[in-house]
Amino acid sequence: MTDTYDVAIVGAGPVGSALGILLGQLGRQVVVLERWPEPYPLPRAVHYDHEIGRILQACGLGEELAAISEPAEIYEWRNADGATLLRFGRVGHGASGWPESSMFNQPALEALLAQRLAAFPAVEVRRGIEVVGLADAVTPDEPVTLSCRTAGGADEEVRARYVVGCDGANSTVRTLLGAPVRDLGFFYDWLIVDVVLNEERVFDPINLQICDPVRPTTAVSGGPGRRRWEFMRLPHESMEELNDVDTAWRLLEPWDVTPANATMERHAVYTFQARWAECWRVGSVFLAGDAAHQMPPFAGQGMCSGLRDAANLAWKLDLVLDGRADESLLDTYETERMPNAQAVIAFSMDLGKVICVPDVDEAAARDEAMRAGVVDGQVSEVPPLPALDDGLIAQTPAAGSLFVQRDVIDQRGEGTGPPARRSDDVVGAGWRLLVADAGSVDDLGLDPEVVAWFTSIGGAVHTIAQDPRANLGDTTDGYLGWFRRHEVTAVLQRPDFYVYGTVPEPEVLAQSLDALLRSLELDLCDPRRPVPVAAHHAHTPGAPDA
Repeated sequence: MTDTYDVAIVGAGPVGSALGILLGQLGRQVVVLERWPEPYPLPRAVHYDHEIGRILQACGLGEELAAISEPAEIYEWRNADGATLLRFGRVGHGASGWPESSMFNQPALEALLAQRLAAFPAVEVRRGIEVVGLADAVTPDEPVTLSCRTAGGADEEVRARYVVGCDGANSTVRTLLGAPVRDLGFFYDWLIVDVVLNEERVFDPINLQICDPVRPTTAVSGGPGRRRWEFMRLPHESMEELNDVDTAWRLLEPWDVTPANATMERHAVYTFQARWAECWRVGSVFLAGDAAHQMPPFAGQGMCSGLRDAANLAWKLDLVLDGRADESLLDTYETERMPNAQAVIAFSMDLGKVICVPDVDEAAARDEAMRAGVVDGQVSEVPPLPALDDGLIAQTPAAGSLFVQRDVIDQRGEGTGPPARRSDDVVGAGWRLLVADAGSVDDLGLDPEVVAWFTSIGGAVHTIAQDPRANLGDTTDGYLGWFRRHEVTAVLQRPDFYVYGTVPEPEVLAQSLDALLRSLELDLCDPRRPVPVAAHHAHTPGAPDA
């Protein structure tokens, strides 16, 4: 134990655990405080997308994650008669090198995260301790003091330079901060039923939404060997009537799911909501995950949004803690993450407004309008999440977009794995300057002082080309194709995989690369500095590239 931790994380769910891992990998002294003595053993979240796969890969889970997941390539919507209204396609791997959509069992994921957390001596996980009070630091040099109560009733204090509340929708930290919440008034009660089937069964499509006004229903994977059904509460039903085990089995009967061929893991009624805290930072205290935002589950982005919070915040806290970046860098957390979360909430609500229709006439009009746009065999793409358009990004082409991860060959003679691997497994996560169609890094002619500074923030420079002198060989044209599409020759990737800035085809490559790195250094010193007019280029964040 330490007198003052670098970061205290309240809540040991997926978001708090991932944040602890990311900070632990950076060598930070971290304490994770969890009020419940044991992990919650029942399913909750069941979906993550390609970007979250990459974030969990950065947490060191790698192929262990794939073993507890199954891809979900189709999400189909049908009406009461079984006619297709919409067919979302999430086929193959996404921009981040992981399946576009994967289904999983949350307790299995939390077990992997807990095992990984335990690998860091500087990360302490304390269960059975509840935060009951908070005294924020008066100045950045003073710690935050958390008043805590153990399961045995003893009172104690925990001090940390920064505190992150990852303690869920009923967040104690948010309440203690007095952070106002904007509620969009989207309230629907749904019965969630998770089952394990006694025998393997194929469901086609793997994820199905039935827009039946008699009973709007969701049927999706709950991870390998598991299934989830969700049933909307109808206006005449009480919460108690719906949240009954006999009711759950009765609603499963049309699917040939009975106590004779399945085990029910959980049944619970949840009220789907759409809201967010209006401030995610108060002094040295932050909110993340459900403590900062809640959304209906129809887009499968609740946990995903929280893990994006963790990936955005971890590296910023690390740089600020030892003075490699100005404390104002932390203001960009809310600036960057809140618009993204709000957009996801809006999209989830839009889906819910289509699904949650108990009126027969209204549903018939919806069906007619949606069926008119259906073409046999055609799939609709899920709209991409918005790119960053503010915060710590340069004013260059593709800045703010999510950068790709593809398989590469490590041509430095250092790799011990198979010839082609995911690039993050080869070069690691962190600040990465990637230069296309170049030879060795030494041939770039970069200023040694600039490179030394870049190295000090965890940065590394790599070249990628067909040329064997380059660090990395592009096996699929996934990287070189990205450079060609965006008409750039270099990209500077942030530790959370978003593009800080790019370099177009320059007259003098070394000078342009040095200028981009110096721009980053100035931005870290003061993220709020005005961008010189001469530095402005066409800013086209765009959608993530496949």
